[in-house]
Amino acid sequence: MTATSPARPAYRSMSALVEAVRAGRLGADPARATVSVGFVTRQGVRHASRAHGYRNHVLSLRVDAAVGSCAIEPGELPDETAYDCVGASVAELLAHPLLPVRVAALDAYLMAVRPHAEAADATVTVPGGGSLAKSRARAEAVVDLLPASSRTVLVVGVVNSLLERLRATGRRYLPCDLAGGRTEWGEPHLPDATAVLDRCDAILASGMTLGNDTFAPLLAHAAAERKPFVAFAQTGSAVLPWFLGAGLTAVSAEPYPFFWLDGGPTTLYRYGVSG
Repeated sequence: MTATSPARPAYRSMSALVEAVRAGRLGADPARATVSVGFVTRQGVRHASRAHGYRNHVLSLRVDAAVGSCAIEPGELPDETAYDCVGASVAELLAHPLLPVRVAALDAYLMAVRPHAEAADATVTVPGGGSLAKSRARAEAVVDLLPASSRTVLVVGVVNSLLERLRATGRRYLPCDLAGGRTEWGEPHLPDATAVLDRCDAILASGMTLGNDTFAPLLAHAAAERKPFVAFAQTGSAVLPWFLGAGLTAVSAEPYPFFWLDGGPTTLYRYGVSG
């Protein structure tokens, strides 16, 4: 599939974006874009000096040179899911009954037609190093996308290095995560982000909100209240930029392979910034 660089209109819903892809308005016919490789990455981490660890499972699908991804809860998908996607067209997978498959297929397609290297406003290199050093460097780059005026940040999808950076910049935060648990500082994860939207003046959300179907109310609230909304995306890194201007204000896009898979330098692609 030949990459193109179509103009990027602002979409207000996943359904509208998917319909544009199906109609061929954003690039090549998705019925002719085939998934050649499907795989699941399973990772566990506990950074040195940190009291808590966590696990990541990510479904990834390859279309030509592009790899699209969607984070999933451990054990959420049968092992055969990735294998079953191989050989299927993007058009077929956009109608798949499992949302993570639809997101990963959409991500791969959009990354193929509009590669980050051609589309992003800027790039940031996360220097090579240990896992904690890279996590902190990535957190600094992500938090930098929030306006300096933001004082209380709703964080959806808790990453302790992000919370640490917010603390260092003097901001308060509301940590929300469907998986439950506590932050490194003992604060309970709030289970329902929508219940505390009125208590924040900015939103910082993981791309995983696409894969668990919690993105739409965040986008609608940010658009209605004109509230800064920044996404840090491994899941749907090529999907989320299409919502800029419709409620989303900035994206830190991180396609596969992610910073935690490689001790060398890795790249973040930034959208919604200049220079």
